[in-house]
Amino acid sequence: LFVVDASWSMAVAERMSATKGAILSLLTDAYQRRDRVGLIVFQKDRATLVLPPTNSVQLAQRALADIPVGGKTPLSAGLFLTQQVLQREQIVHPDVNPLVILLTDGAGNVSLRGLPPQEEAHHMAEEIAADKFRCVVINMEHAAFDQGLAQALAEHLKAPCYTLNELKAEALYNKVREEMESGRGL
Repeated sequence: LFVVDASWSMAVAERMSATKGAILSLLTDAYQRRDRVGLIVFQKDRATLVLPPTNSVQLAQRALADIPVGGKTPLSAGLFLTQQVLQREQIVHPDVNPLVILLTDGAGNVSLRGLPPQEEAHHMAEEIAADKFRCVVINMEHAAFDQGLAQALAEHLKAPCYTLNELKAEALYNKVREEMESGRGL
């Protein structure tokens, strides 16, 4: 399940280009493996399930092409929807071991419940980790401006965190494939 931060902070063409390239590579691979792929996008004041988990590469490619960029960062809303989708998928497909690929700079600035946005996002991340869902965080922040927010979020998710500089489209694809194949509980 790809969970993509599409706020203004992610609007740099290089970031979205690397994100889309990696997702397209993984979609093709998922189709060949008969995996299901879903896409959640969060921006402005909401998170949206743009693509419910599917094994249709065509649907996924269309959804990916239409990702709008801009607005604030409702990170908590993205994490909340992620947890809902994963719990629902677990009921429908109990034999599936889902993997969340969260692409963000970790800088949430919109709250769902009135808590400080970062505190709320960390709490939501801990709930996802408590449900034993495997996650990988891809830090999309530019290295020169990195405040460590994506790394902190990854720690609350009990997940590894990779930087965009480490992972151009092909390298990102390879790291995610390693996580998918490892099947390790995080």
